[in-house]
Amino acid sequence: MQRYILALDQGTTSSRAILFGRDGSVGGHAQQPFRQYYPQPGWVEHDPNEIWESERAVAAQALRESGLGRAVAAIGITNQRETTILWDRATGEPIHNAIVWQCRRTADIADALREKRGVSELVAEKTGLHIDAYFSATKIKWLLDHVPSARERAERGEILFGTVETWLIWRLTGGKVHVTDYSNASRTMLFNIHTLSWDEELCALLDIPMNILPRPVSNSEVYGTVAEGIEGLEELAGVPICGAAGDQQAALFGQGCFTRGQAKNTYGTGCFTLMNVGGAPVRSRAGLVTTVGWSLNGETTYALEGSVFNAGSAIQWLRDELQVISTSHECDILAESVPDSGGIYLVPAFTGLGAPYWDMYARGCVVGITRGTTKAHFARAVLESIAYQVTDLMTAMRQDAGCEISLLRVDGGASVSDLMMQFQADLLRIPVDRPAMVETTAFGAASLAGLAAGVWKDLDELSTLRCSERVFTPERAQYECEELYRGWKRAVGCAQGWVEKK
Repeated sequence: MQRYILALDQGTTSSRAILFGRDGSVGGHAQQPFRQYYPQPGWVEHDPNEIWESERAVAAQALRESGLGRAVAAIGITNQRETTILWDRATGEPIHNAIVWQCRRTADIADALREKRGVSELVAEKTGLHIDAYFSATKIKWLLDHVPSARERAERGEILFGTVETWLIWRLTGGKVHVTDYSNASRTMLFNIHTLSWDEELCALLDIPMNILPRPVSNSEVYGTVAEGIEGLEELAGVPICGAAGDQQAALFGQGCFTRGQAKNTYGTGCFTLMNVGGAPVRSRAGLVTTVGWSLNGETTYALEGSVFNAGSAIQWLRDELQVISTSHECDILAESVPDSGGIYLVPAFTGLGAPYWDMYARGCVVGITRGTTKAHFARAVLESIAYQVTDLMTAMRQDAGCEISLLRVDGGASVSDLMMQFQADLLRIPVDRPAMVETTAFGAASLAGLAAGVWKDLDELSTLRCSERVFTPERAQYECEELYRGWKRAVGCAQGWVEKK
C-alpha cells in the first residue's frame, strides 16, 4: 500500500487538509472557510477554537472520503503566520480571539518601539525584520496588556503563546507538546535568527515573559504523535507530527526552490515573494525582511521576503463588500471583457502597505476614475494591483540579492488567473512559471514531514516531482509597461498621503 502524508494547511480564510502520495499525487482533499471578525476598523481577529474545529473537520472529511486513514505515515502542518494566540495552559481555552497577521491595532506599540534609540537596528540585526504591527511580538504585548489579569497569569506560568502551527500541534497531541518551528518563530520579532533561539533582550524590551514561549524546533523532525480520542481522527492516533513551516516558507520548499537564488511568489490573501539566499542570512537594504526558510538535518536555509498585505483579499472585497462580483472567478471574466483598466489604479492598502513601503497608515485608494469607468475596469484594476505589488517586491529583491532573477515560480489561489500571470510577466520582463500542481504550500509541509518519516529520501527526489503547467513570457512592449508602472507609483503616493501619520 502506498504511504500518504496528511498536510494540514491552515490559512487566513479557510482550513484545508490534503493527502499526498509518494509520487506527489493528491489522494484526498477537503476545505472549509471560517469566520473573520472585524471588531474595529483595521482590526482583524479569528476564534482559535474555530480554527481548530475547522482544521479537525477537514482532516476528518479527507480521511473519511478517501478511506486512506490507515495509510497515513505522517502529518505536516503549514499555517498563516504571525497570527497570535494566547491560551490557558490547564484548560486549553484561549483567553481572547487570535489577533490576525493583518491586524493593525498595535501600530502605536510599533511606533513607540521605533522611537527608542537604537531599537530598530537591534531588531533588524537580531531578527531580520522591521518593527511593524504585522509581526507577533506587538500582538502578544497587546493581549497581555488588555486582557484582564493576562499578564499576571502569564508571569505565573498559566498562559501559553503560540502561532497557529503551535496551537494545532498542541491540540493534536492532547496538550502534551508546546513547540514552534524555526520558520514561524522567525516571524515573531522575538527570535534571533542567528542563534535560532528566543532573544532575552527583545522579550524584555516588550515586557513579554519568556515562560509563555514554545520550544523552537527544526522544520523536519518528530514533534509528537496524535492523541487518542480526537473526533474523526481516531485512525490517526499515534501517527507522528513531524513537519511544520509557515505558509510562505512551505511554499518556497514545495516549489522546489532548494538552490540559492531561486524565487517564488504566492498569490493568496496577501502576496509573498521569497528567494532562497542560502545558508547565511542576507541583510536587506531595500525594504525586505530576512527570515528563516527552513532547517533540515542540522542545516538552516535563509530567505529574503517581501510581503503584500492585501492581494486576493482585494478580489474578496469586490465580491463580499462591494458585491460587484458573485464569485472570485467572475473577476477574471469581467477583467477580460475590457482591453485595459481604463486608466484607473486601485491601491488595496486596506490594512496599510507592507514591503517595501512599510507604511502602517496608508489606506486604500482608487485614482483615475472617469465617467466611462465600469465595473469591468474595476475588476481589471484589482488584478493589476496585485501584479504591481509583486513587481515592487521583485524590484527590491533584485537590489538586495545583487543578481538578476531569471524566473519566478508562482502558486496560490489567484495564480490561476491567466490574465494576471501574463501581466506579471510583462511587468517583470521574466518568465512566470505556474506548476501543474498548485497546492505547493501544502505539499511543502507534506515534504518536510515525509522527509522525517522516510517517505522521501532527499531533496533531489522531491525535485523530480515538480513540473510546469504553463510558463508565461513577456509580450507587451517594455516602454508601455514602464509607463504603467510609473502610474502605479503615483497612485501609491496618494494612498500613503491620505492619513496623517502620528
